[in-house]
Amino acid sequence: MLKTENRKPETENPAAGRPKEHCGVFGIYGHPDAARITFFGLYALQHRGQESCGIVAGDGTRVTMHRGLGLVPEVFNPAVLDELPGHLAIGHVRYSTTGSTMLINAQPFVVQHGGLMIAIGHNGTLTNAREIRCRLEAEGSIFQSTMDTEVIVHLMARHRRGDLIDLIDSLAAALAEVKGSYSLVISTADQVIAARDPHGFRPLCLGQLNGSWVVASETCALDLIQADYWRDVEPGEIVVMDKNGLHSHKPFPPAPPRYCIFEYVYFARPDSLVYGQSVYLVRKRLGAALAREHPLTGDLVMPFPDSGTYAALGYAAATGIPFEMGVIRNHYVGRTFIQPTQSMRDFSVRIKLNPVRDILKGQRVVVIEDSIIRGTTTRSRVKSLREAGAKEVSMLVSCPPHRFPCYYGIDFSSKGELIASQQEVDQIRDFLGLDYLGYLSLEGLVEATQINHSDFCLSCFSGEYPVPIESDFSKTCFEDDVCSPSHGQSLLPPVCGFGENCAEAKRRKGV
Repeated sequence: MLKTENRKPETENPAAGRPKEHCGVFGIYGHPDAARITFFGLYALQHRGQESCGIVAGDGTRVTMHRGLGLVPEVFNPAVLDELPGHLAIGHVRYSTTGSTMLINAQPFVVQHGGLMIAIGHNGTLTNAREIRCRLEAEGSIFQSTMDTEVIVHLMARHRRGDLIDLIDSLAAALAEVKGSYSLVISTADQVIAARDPHGFRPLCLGQLNGSWVVASETCALDLIQADYWRDVEPGEIVVMDKNGLHSHKPFPPAPPRYCIFEYVYFARPDSLVYGQSVYLVRKRLGAALAREHPLTGDLVMPFPDSGTYAALGYAAATGIPFEMGVIRNHYVGRTFIQPTQSMRDFSVRIKLNPVRDILKGQRVVVIEDSIIRGTTTRSRVKSLREAGAKEVSMLVSCPPHRFPCYYGIDFSSKGELIASQQEVDQIRDFLGLDYLGYLSLEGLVEATQINHSDFCLSCFSGEYPVPIESDFSKTCFEDDVCSPSHGQSLLPPVCGFGENCAEAKRRKGV
């Protein structure tokens, strides 16, 4: 049974210019109310993706699914969950890193092959997916979506047709062909499977709930459902949960770890354990490291909620400068809102964060931020502090400048849109309207994690990519292919749904 709900993608994002979350995955085996538990797991992982979500449940003989565009409580309600019976389920929250925001790209993605229903949820990005997809299409494969994730199930089907008929063997053979990052949850009607790429780019953990096995992107999801954290899924490991318990498979040769360090800086919830470390404590140590590298004088230290809050606590504790909430967040701002008149400047910033004038007036303010991507949102926020009467505004960033895009599961802007790839620190300072701007060094960032430097992927700072990238890779590369002249003229609109706004259409017009 396939059920879907649809809603239009957001038209305005108050957090434009911020780094975008990637995805979150969740799965449970052996619980009589698996879909409802998965709902709460996804609720805890909502910060990892707000575009779409879905749950697939299995009862041993059949698979049911519900997915839609929007937030978890918008897509699911008690009546919907009642129609997802079974003792196992997997779920997914998505921010698109390959493929645009369309219902057909919502996950878990479900296919049927050889009498077997397979559902898959993916956090990460496959860097050779375009090459594989072109090969498979030339051999007759027909793709339903514009996601890289679909490549995995096509490869599994190919391998199941040959000598490798076991599902786990076919999965291992498929994953041996792909490159890049993946933390996966996969289900059939009677088992749940978790898999992590050999470098371990994205986090994935295992837990137990009253005898049931649970897998999740972050431990905060385990906490909400009161499951006990057991261990992480190891890099290169495939874990199977079925009626016989939990089984571990390690089909790939060992590879050096390449953990995404930006999980600590921005993405993971502070109440999670990631790569064995408390995110909250790492961020406080980032603030202390900023204090050592940039010992400023000021009247107050503040974050822009919620970014930079825990690093700001660490900085204030290390310097003795009082910590204050100089701006207050409106927690009831939705994902869409009616546009104001043009005279209401910077409305998208002010509707979310409002300065406390009596705290800021005449003060030397030290703002702690976790990152600066494009700089447009930060510039508007700094301007609001000036208008509230701040005497001086300095900003410290708890990571190095982002000069390079991420191709392993984070939708950073292209290199040309990253402000640090185009300007030096003093130029960025002037653009943002600051009195002082300082970034944490790469050495200070890594030291605060208490993990070996060599274990991290630092490509967004260094430009050194541990896994090769296709030269023409982009978020919408599959949609661009569909719209390309090689596919001929058609009276139908392009599948990407953006018509003349798609990347290929713009190239044809020379835009």
